[in-house]
Amino acid sequence: MPFQFTKHYESPAKAATAARHYAWLASHAKPLRQPALTVVRPTSLTFEYIDGRHARTQDLPRLAELLGDAHGAAWASDLHRAQLDTRHEFRDLTLFEDFRSCRAVALRNRLEQGFLPDTSALKAMLTLLERSTEGPAAFYKDCNLRNFLITEGGTVFSVDTDDLTLAPFGYDLAKLITTLIMTHGPIDPPDIEAALNSYNHAAARHDAQLGATSRERLGDFLALHAVLTAPYAGRHGYRYGWLRQLRQIQGTS
Repeated sequence: MPFQFTKHYESPAKAATAARHYAWLASHAKPLRQPALTVVRPTSLTFEYIDGRHARTQDLPRLAELLGDAHGAAWASDLHRAQLDTRHEFRDLTLFEDFRSCRAVALRNRLEQGFLPDTSALKAMLTLLERSTEGPAAFYKDCNLRNFLITEGGTVFSVDTDDLTLAPFGYDLAKLITTLIMTHGPIDPPDIEAALNSYNHAAARHDAQLGATSRERLGDFLALHAVLTAPYAGRHGYRYGWLRQLRQIQGTS
């Protein structure tokens, strides 16, 4: 069994960014346990090897609570100074991109790629994105189910710090729900509501205003993820479509 895992990067800049993100999470999002970073080289990072499985649907309540705790801790430690529509610079000059800009570009790309039917649909998604750029700032680290490793003993590790941005509370929980549905199939709406409640309660332990993500707002985030993840359908284990599930979550027919 290997004792280390080495991830290689296309450039020194990307490796350095991932290392800075790792350090930021270790300092400001302490509830997220990460594998030890043991060696930093110009174009690679080496971590302790974690023998674990990826997240499953039954892990959602626990992971939702973990994410709420991590997002609340990061807000209390640092992100209370951040604004979602402005890039945030840390003391070591690490930058978190704002929430809207990169996603607006990605949505326009989805229209060109054929994942949105017309410019009216694009306008609707951009309006939804604009509406989402409000409230206290959390972080997004792409919490797809493969970026969690759960050991036989039940310890949860979070991996992959390549791309971190600012995001509203609940947005990364929506990414986890999206990828669980695309991989394992529909999740009962009451189970999603229970996960959201767990997330909100955990976040609110850090400040009451942080536990305010509504079911409607979560549905908005899921709609954004449905479009943004559309190119990956049929890849990375994403076997299930979920338009009907999204409509259930949003309370539409």
